[in-house]
Amino acid sequence: MSTSGWIILGIVGFLIVTAIFIYNGLITLRQRVNQAFADIDVQLKQRHDLIPNLIETVKGYAAHERGTLDAVVQARNAAMAAQTPGQVAAAENQLTGAIRGLLALGEAYPDLKASANFQQLQAELSDLENKIAAARRFFNNAVQEYNTGIQRFPAAIFAGMLGFSQRDFFDLGADRGQLQEPPQVKF
Repeated sequence: MSTSGWIILGIVGFLIVTAIFIYNGLITLRQRVNQAFADIDVQLKQRHDLIPNLIETVKGYAAHERGTLDAVVQARNAAMAAQTPGQVAAAENQLTGAIRGLLALGEAYPDLKASANFQQLQAELSDLENKIAAARRFFNNAVQEYNTGIQRFPAAIFAGMLGFSQRDFFDLGADRGQLQEPPQVKF
């Protein structure tokens, strides 16, 4: 084999090794995004599981507030059915608004507000909201790294061909202003 043949073989080998490293790096970034979304999903499931207890507690003190209770149940069901990060974000925003309405009932019903069970559920909900916010930050960071990784040269050359596409951030959308703070727990 001639010198030019070895050079061409070396270049092809280098390109193959480079493509393998790029592909493996992109797979790692994609898996980090998937894992981060799964972390959000775990926190949201805990919140979804807490909501029936909160509803039952409120129902005992404010049973005639049927519209508020139904809104929370409907929002919870929609949130549990959401699949993609965009759908989950939109459904969770609606659920957060409905929960805020439910918690506001505590102000209107002093007996409810004084209930130890209601206070405990509020504290658990506040803690979960903080964990969800942390999981969203981790997810958005993973998405930023992934999106940057598929746009960098030379990965940008291979990313589209290998099925890597942009991911959406877990965005709060138009409700960002009212949802930045976790629910206020007052005793």
